Amino acid sequence: MSGGQSELPRLLTAAPVEAVDVVAEDLRRRFEATKVSFLIVDLTGKAVARLSTAGAVGGGRESERIPLFGSVYEKVIRTQRMYQGATGHGHRVIMPVTNRGDAIGLLELLLPAAPGEDVLDAVAQAAHALAYVVIANGRSTDLYTWGKRSRPPTPGTCIRGRPR
Repeated sequence: MSGGQSELPRLLTAAPVEAVDVVAEDLRRRFEATKVSFLIVDLTGKAVARLSTAGAVGGGRESERIPLFGSVYEKVIRTQRMYQGATGHGHRVIMPVTNRGDAIGLLELLLPAAPGEDVLDAVAQAAHALAYVVIANGRSTDLYTWGKRSRPPTPGTCIRGRPR
C-alpha cells in the first residue's frame, strides 16, 4: 500500500453530492482499497444506510440499510473508536465519521493487507474531513437527508426535507 499525495483538498471544492465519491476515490487510489463505503446513521438511530457513491441513492434507487443492534457498526458509533480486523477478502477498517461528538456515520474500507499507523491516520483524517463536508453541505443537497431516512420520501410529501 502506498500513501501517496492526498486529494482531500479537492474534497473542499467538490460539489456537495460528489464529496463521498472524492473520498472513496482518494482512499481507493492511495491505499489500493477494494471497497470504500460511507454509511450514514439514519434518523431513527437504529440503522445505517450504505452510500457507496454519491449516485447510489439517486434516481429512485434505495440505499442498503443495515440494522445497528448488535453489529460492529453499532460498536464503532457508540464508542467512536475505529474497528479493524482480517476477513477472507482482506483487512476491514471501519472509522467513525463524527463532528464534535455527533455520530454522522462510518467510513468502511476493505484493504489488501493490515494497515500501518500512517494509513489509519490518513483514514481518520479523511473521515474527519468528510464529517465537516457533510455538516457544511447539509443544506445544499438532499443526498444525506435521503440516506438518513428509514423510508424514501414519496413524491409530493416534502420539499428539501420539510413537509409541504
